[in-house]
Order: sequence, then structure tokens, then C-alpha cells
Amino acid sequence: MKTTRNILEIDEERCDGCGACVLDCAEGAIAIVDGKAKIVSDSFCDGLGACLGSCPQGALRIIQRDAVPFDEDAAMEHVRKRDGAQPRTGDHHSAQGRPDGHGVHGHYGLARQAGQGAGHGPGHGHGGGHGGGHGGCPGSMIRSFAKSEAPMFGVAEGPVSGPGHWPLKIRLVPPTAPYLKDADVLVAADCAAAASPLFHSHFARGKVVLIGCPKFDDTDAYAQRLAEILATSGIRSMTVLRMEVPCCRGLTAALAKARELSGTNVPLNEMVMTCQGAPAPTPLA
Repeated sequence: MKTTRNILEIDEERCDGCGACVLDCAEGAIAIVDGKAKIVSDSFCDGLGACLGSCPQGALRIIQRDAVPFDEDAAMEHVRKRDGAQPRTGDHHSAQGRPDGHGVHGHYGLARQAGQGAGHGPGHGHGGGHGGGHGGCPGSMIRSFAKSEAPMFGVAEGPVSGPGHWPLKIRLVPPTAPYLKDADVLVAADCAAAASPLFHSHFARGKVVLIGCPKFDDTDAYAQRLAEILATSGIRSMTVLRMEVPCCRGLTAALAKARELSGTNVPLNEMVMTCQGAPAPTPLA
């Protein structure tokens, strides 16, 4: 039965068939057909928009239209068949490793990031191919980092303090908050502070911090509130700090949409943090 819900729309005029969106869709909802990106099935699209930031042509957007509900089990079965993975047994939220040490979503491996081992990306097996997982989203894949693999950080910038303001959540911060005036604002994924001891000393130093989660919150509401902040608060700049997992790219997309809505030219920047808390060598989007 169809309902009105968020779902992906692809502008075929803009699409150049590069395939970047296919890699960023954990549910396998997109395929390249006749040189263009196409939605394989509405039931495979969760409507969260994790793929949006990957398109260099801006051919992707989330709209609301009548569509069948998202079917996670069907989507994951489709992905397993597409990638040639073995059928899963046991809990349906556990990704299965393959003999080569790669789980179902091996193409999301963080090994493409400099300095990280090939066996510890999302959906990668550890040693003998025991893939960690939780559903199909790379951002939810279970991973453990051995102490020998976890980066050690030396903080040489001197003493640091907490943010010095409240509230921190994007949707709770009023555009008229006095601490926004002439501020450099950091819009951070709320995982970032817990993931890295460098959060306050490196990423957030000298900035007013706002936090949110694009995976579980309404990014349209984020864009609207950030647009109000950009238009009325008199900030100097706004930087997004997202995690390297694809679903976190929604934060960057929300900030870009906010500037468009606000009609301002406030400088926007992006920083990316690895799941081990280090600055990523280059943004993935």
C-alpha cells in the first residue's frame, strides 16, 4: 500500500552516470542503467538522503511522493544478491563476513582512507571475516578498534574549555542567541565529541558549537533553522564537521540548503572526522 513519504528523485538531465551514488546507497536502491542512475525499487529507498552529497552534478534530491514503504529486509536481500554475499543466518541485523574478510558492504571500506587498515571499514570482517553490522547503513556497522590500531593524539595547543554556551542542539538554538553574533560557528555531528579527544582542542577551538544527527533528525528542519541563523545572527562563518560515514553527509547537505534559503554569502566550510576520531585526509563527498 502506497503512502506519501520521503524518497529519492534523480534528475536524469544532470546525471552523468558516474556511479558515486550507487556506492553511497547502503540499501542498493540505485543502479546505473543505460548510463544513468535509476531507482531500482521504491521499496529499497529509505528516504534519508545519505547519497545526496555524493553526486558531483547535484542530480539527487529528496522529495515527498506516493510510494510503497521502505522494506529493509528486501533491500538487504537485494544487496546480498547483487554483491554475491552468502545468505545470512541468525539475527537479521548482523552482517555476514566473507572468506576474504569483507562483509556485505565491503565497498564502503574505510581502507580508502589513508592510514587505516583494510580490515576495519564498515562491514569488513575482522581477521577471519566476521563482519560487524547493524542493518545496512555503514554508519551503524559495529566495529572495534584494537589499541594498537587506534590513533594516539597529542594535544599541544594548550588548555581548552568546553563550548561556553547553551543550548547546543541545532533546533534549540534561537537565531537571536547573543553568542552567535560575529561568531565562527561549527555545526557538528553529535557523535564527533565522543569519537575524538581532539574535538575541543582542534575541531571546535574558537568556534560556537551546534550539534545534530542527520540520520535520526529532520534535516529539512535543520536547514530551516540554520537558514534563520545565517540570515539574522550576524555570524562570520559556518563550518560543518561530519563523520566519514555516508549517512552523515546529510549535515553538509542541510548546511548548503540553509545558505540557499537564507540568500546570504556567509563562508561555508567542511571538515570530516574518521570513526577513530582523527581528521580525515580529504572529504569523501
